[in-house]
Parts: sequence; C-alpha cells; structure tokens
Amino acid sequence: MNIFDSLNISASGLSAERLRMDVISSNIANANTTRTAKGGPYRRQIALLAPDEGSATSFKAALGRAQEKELSSGGVRVVKIMEDPSPTKKVYDPKHPDASSDGYVEYPNVDVMKEMVEMITASRAYEANITTLNATKNIFMKTLEIGR
Repeated sequence: MNIFDSLNISASGLSAERLRMDVISSNIANANTTRTAKGGPYRRQIALLAPDEGSATSFKAALGRAQEKELSSGGVRVVKIMEDPSPTKKVYDPKHPDASSDGYVEYPNVDVMKEMVEMITASRAYEANITTLNATKNIFMKTLEIGR
C-alpha cells in the first residue's frame, strides 16, 4: 500500500459526498416542479456509490488481503445518478395549469424531510473524510519531525 493511498481514498470520498450533496440540493430545489423538459413532474435523483476497483467489499476480505500484502488503493466512486422509481404525488387542483383532465396535478416524488436527512448524512460523511485527511496529514508531519 502506497503512503498516499489514504489521501486518495479520502479525496475520493470527499468528491463523492460533494456530488451527493449537489444531487440532494437539486432534489430540494425541484420539490414543487410539476413540468420538466421531458414532460411530467421532476423525478427525484439518487447518486449510487460503490467501492472503487481494487478495494475490498467487506472488512473480512480487506483484512485477508492486507495480511497477504495485496491491499491496493480503494476509495469510492459514483456509479451513476439515477431516477427514483417511486410514484409521484397526485393532488387535486383543477385550476393548476398542469392539471390533467380529471383535475389532478402530479407533483415530484421528493420528500423534503427525507432529503434533509440525506443531506445531514452526506455532510457527516464529508466531515469524516476531512477528519481522516487531517489525521493522515498529521501522521506525515510527525514522520517528518522524527527525521530531523
């Protein structure tokens, strides 16, 4: 394992969590958008994250690879940003310009409270990656002080 792998892993986590926060912000901003360029209401977006190639999928696998000195740099990557397949909300409002012939308006499948929880989770994960990055930096600094 390279000494800079921990920095690369933290950097990939920071990048992924920032993108996740951007997607969540977009969901909140479009919580009441009833008409999009594609037609129909806005659909909630979800950022799918996965371990980067070379990283183990479980702690047991990672421990086994580390004991065999085969641990390579990992991290996280964004697989894709997909639409949430859950149904949209229908509200009866016959005066709305996007109302159907029966008077119902389709609103996005965005729950603002759920998005706020997701935002807090992404924010905490971002903070954890910053803490790890700072700890690694401090280890490097202490190592340099030993060499004096």
